[in-house]
Amino acid sequence: MDKQKSLRLIEALSNANGVSGFENEVTSIFSKAVQDFGKVSEDHMRNVIVERGGNSGNKPVVQVDAHSDEVGFMVQAIKPNGTLRFVTIGGWSAITIPAQKVRVRNRDGEYIPAVITSTPPHFMTVEDRKKLPQVADMSIDVGATSAEEVMNDFKIDIGAPVVPDVAFDYLKDKDLLMGKAFDNRIGTACLVDTLQELNGQALDVDVVASLSAQEEVGDRGAQITVRRIKPDLSIVLEGPPADDTVVENYMIQTGMRRGPMLRDYDRSIIVNPGFQAYCLNLAKQKGIKAQRAVRTGGGNDGAAINLYQGTPTVVIGIPVRYAHTPYCYVAFEDYVSALNLVTEILKSLDADRINKF
Repeated sequence: MDKQKSLRLIEALSNANGVSGFENEVTSIFSKAVQDFGKVSEDHMRNVIVERGGNSGNKPVVQVDAHSDEVGFMVQAIKPNGTLRFVTIGGWSAITIPAQKVRVRNRDGEYIPAVITSTPPHFMTVEDRKKLPQVADMSIDVGATSAEEVMNDFKIDIGAPVVPDVAFDYLKDKDLLMGKAFDNRIGTACLVDTLQELNGQALDVDVVASLSAQEEVGDRGAQITVRRIKPDLSIVLEGPPADDTVVENYMIQTGMRRGPMLRDYDRSIIVNPGFQAYCLNLAKQKGIKAQRAVRTGGGNDGAAINLYQGTPTVVIGIPVRYAHTPYCYVAFEDYVSALNLVTEILKSLDADRINKF
């Protein structure tokens, strides 16, 4: 792996605008990055499939998936005073939304800087300051003073996508990544590097990569990609929420600098126990840090893939502190561990092993 090249890729993906349904910038970056590693195709939903160069067509098929979209917002209405009412796309906690800088796409495709409104404390009562904010009471302000100015000058329409306005930063001394949309641009970058690491290598399986759209609104893209690929086995690369700053020590299952998380269970999937055990044992044998998690919430593309003929599926997640907020952290060492693990898994698989799962 070329670390500097990987960092540049992660930066480009993190900075890209790509709320669910509007992933074009992300798919363009991804498709260009993988064009030398196989046959690349994209559908009208913005799903991208890469059939790895060297696939034979007569070996078991392993789908390696990541999703391209990020959580964000959409303009629902334009108020007479020129502010924009909006809805959330994907899961948000309302308390993290006010006073954040965002970008609103206009009809020319330009992203306009804006801010999510908040009431100055000067105009709040003591009781107001104790209340949790509600999304329905918030607006987006692009600096206009009328609805006509929004529509005619700013060229913003109802249905416009909105993303957090955050620039990627690499904290070299700590080898930390900071930025937006690491759920799941960090998995997207790892998918690219996986294809890079395996390029030219002989495998006993055929690998097909999928960059699936609209995961944050119900795993919609993965429901399409799995039917096109028809995998015998699948690995889902994710950017799950880290828990090491929010739970008791004994409950930490997705801690930063502890390696990738392999999820046993969430509300959408129970992973194949045999495949899960195999991956964890392989990590131990290769000296790769890894951790496992049992979740009461959450979901991922693995659910849609697993439901296709019961395809054995595992989820390999790179811990993301403060996922589904504008500002996130990822430790680069966790990224490397995830990359090493997924490539070792793919190099070790053959028909006999897969049949045992």
